[in-house]
Amino acid sequence: MQVISINVGELRTIPRRGHQIKTGIFKQPIEGTIAVQSHGLDGDAQGDLTLHGGTEKAIYVYPKEHYKYWGKKFPELNLSWGIFGENLTIEGASEDTVYIGDQWQIGSAKFEVVEPREPCYKLGVSVGNKKIVKQFSESGRSGWYLRVIQEGEIKPSDTISVLNKNIHTVTVTDLNKFL
Repeated sequence: MQVISINVGELRTIPRRGHQIKTGIFKQPIEGTIAVQSHGLDGDAQGDLTLHGGTEKAIYVYPKEHYKYWGKKFPELNLSWGIFGENLTIEGASEDTVYIGDQWQIGSAKFEVVEPREPCYKLGVSVGNKKIVKQFSESGRSGWYLRVIQEGEIKPSDTISVLNKNIHTVTVTDLNKFL
C-alpha cells in the first residue's frame, strides 16, 4: 500500500437552505511533508466536528482504485485527488481488505482504522452533483477514517506498513453493509 496524494482544505462557506454553513470538504493535494496531529493534518479543517474530524475521525482515506469507477459513472466530473474530501488518496487497499482496528504506520505516524465514511450532502456540493451521495453510500466505496495513535510526519509516496491486521473483527465492507 502506498500514499498517492495528501489532501487538505481550509473552511469555505456554502449556501444551504437559506443559510451559510462552513465546510472543509474542498481538499487540494499538497507536496512535501506534513505534520500529523491527534486531530488530523496540519492545515486541514472540518466544518462540523460532530460528523467529521476530531480525534476519532482524524484522517479520511480513499482508495485511488475507486476513481476509475466514479469516472465511468460520472464522466462529466473532474476527478482530481481529494475531490471526495479525502485526506489520503491511497493505492493497494479497499473496503474488502481493511479491517476495523487495523493499525498502520505511514512515515513516522501511526494510525488505527475506526469506521467507514457515511457521506452527507456536502459530497454532492463538492463534486457538483447531488445524485452522487446516495450512489456513494450504495456502492460500498466509502473509504474509511483513521484515528491517530502516534503523531508524526507523512508525505506523498510514503509506504503504508501494516503494524497489526485485526482479522478477528469486521472489514469496512462488513460495517458498510450493517450501516
